[in-house]
Amino acid sequence: MGVVAKYSIKELEVLTGIRAATLRMWEKRYGIIKPLRTQTNIRYYGNEHLKLLLNVNILNRNGIKISHIAKMSSIEIAEKVKDLSFVKTGDDDLFDGLMLSMIDLDETLFHQAFYKAVARLGFEDTINRIIFPFFSRIGIMWQVDTINPAQEHFISNMVRQKLIAAIDNATTKISASAKKVLMFLPENELHELGMLFLNYLLKNKGYRTIYLGQAVPLTDLAKILEISDPDILVTNASNSMSIGDVTTFLNKFKFVPASKKVFISNAAIYEEQPELPSNFKIFENLKGLAAEF
Repeated sequence: MGVVAKYSIKELEVLTGIRAATLRMWEKRYGIIKPLRTQTNIRYYGNEHLKLLLNVNILNRNGIKISHIAKMSSIEIAEKVKDLSFVKTGDDDLFDGLMLSMIDLDETLFHQAFYKAVARLGFEDTINRIIFPFFSRIGIMWQVDTINPAQEHFISNMVRQKLIAAIDNATTKISASAKKVLMFLPENELHELGMLFLNYLLKNKGYRTIYLGQAVPLTDLAKILEISDPDILVTNASNSMSIGDVTTFLNKFKFVPASKKVFISNAAIYEEQPELPSNFKIFENLKGLAAEF
């Protein structure tokens, strides 16, 4: 569905984790997949091939011989995958389940894969070991132009719902005297999954957090500080910046009192290493920033 995907065998290798040599062997010996051809006779594979291979890989990793899988229809293979127990499901299987749910916009399959991951790994490790690496895989799909924006929005929104639910259900008792952290994404920043996860982590560590969300105008920041009076400001700017952009961006924080810490995550600023007041600290990414708490 969505865009018409055209994968090379090398791209299938990256997306499925199955070596290209293995894919060729499965194709020749067992007829697991049959490539399509362009008008100029160049071999390629589509989303149905990708879905089939993800399912085949799950079954094969769980002890079913490829010779047996080859005798099954694609429907039988998919049904067998759904029947797998929680105990037998590993990280790679959970990862592939998310990929399948995204390709078909299948909410039930997403929940199935996510809850299996949480049952085995816990919520925090599910995000770190499964979800964030999964979004790196999505980045590859963007590069080869085989993902529809609707598919990316679907999976992002599903994860966002899980993060918000986890934040709402945080049970750590927060003291009235705990440090207050103001969190936000600046103008033109919309990718908030990392910041939502940081909000979850900080609440579980006993911090009082104020999360303002996406695309907060920095011109409003002075008034926001006056109202909220936080101990620490945290922001993440994932978009690339030129040297001029870095200077302009940082100048918008100059009014922040020295008594308040300012933590900024941005690779360009981190690489530039500009001179900043002692209460400022720059991080290459949110993972490094989270380790500061």
